[in-house]
Amino acid sequence: MHKENQKSVFAPLNSRRAAARQSAVPRQHKFPPLRKSWQKANGLTGESGDLMQALDPAEYQKQLMDGFQDGLNRGFAQGLEEGKEEGYQEGVNTGFEEGMRKGFAEGKLAGKQQFIDAAEPLDSLTAQLQRYLDGYELRRREELLQLVEKVTRQVIRCELTLQPTQLLTLVEEALSSLPQIPDQLKVYLNPEEFRRISEAEPEKAREWGLCADADAAPGECRVVTDTSEMDVGCQHRLDQCMDVLQSSLLPDTADELVA
Repeated sequence: MHKENQKSVFAPLNSRRAAARQSAVPRQHKFPPLRKSWQKANGLTGESGDLMQALDPAEYQKQLMDGFQDGLNRGFAQGLEEGKEEGYQEGVNTGFEEGMRKGFAEGKLAGKQQFIDAAEPLDSLTAQLQRYLDGYELRRREELLQLVEKVTRQVIRCELTLQPTQLLTLVEEALSSLPQIPDQLKVYLNPEEFRRISEAEPEKAREWGLCADADAAPGECRVVTDTSEMDVGCQHRLDQCMDVLQSSLLPDTADELVA
């Protein structure tokens, strides 16, 4: 009973659904063209989209290549300009550093040459001063040598004046150097010294055969034997001493003095 009542209630609803299905007509779905989808995805709508629709693919491809070439040319020109600017700046920096280095080296050489040129007069003055000092040193040594000889002569003269018998000591030294005492012996002296010695030592004067020699200078003495003759005077000994002193004070060459 209850089921029958439900059927009676839903019967009108079912009948309307069946009628609607019978009257419904199927519709076909239309997909948008791929070009329009691509234009919309790339923002080419409106006039741009219409322009692309108006161009054929060949013209479109040509304009696309022209645009690509134009962009390439502009990019190349911009890159070339930027490259020139960067290259110029790099060249300036490199040139500046190289110029500074080269200029410093050349300036150093030029300064050194200027110093050498400026020092040439000083070198000449230094050489002149050195020659003057060398000459002064040479003259000083010569004067010293002359002074020593002069003082020595005066001392010898004074000693012989006070003690003339010192000449006999020189004679004894000379005779002692001989192998044997000679049988005949003569000693020649200055007349004044001969007189003084004869007065002081008359026996030795006779024993050694002292004789006066007018040509003999004070302090001179010659010993003459039957086989030899010896100069034992003061001048001979003084000359030997002065030769040794001169070889020490006065070099043979000026180069030795400079060294």
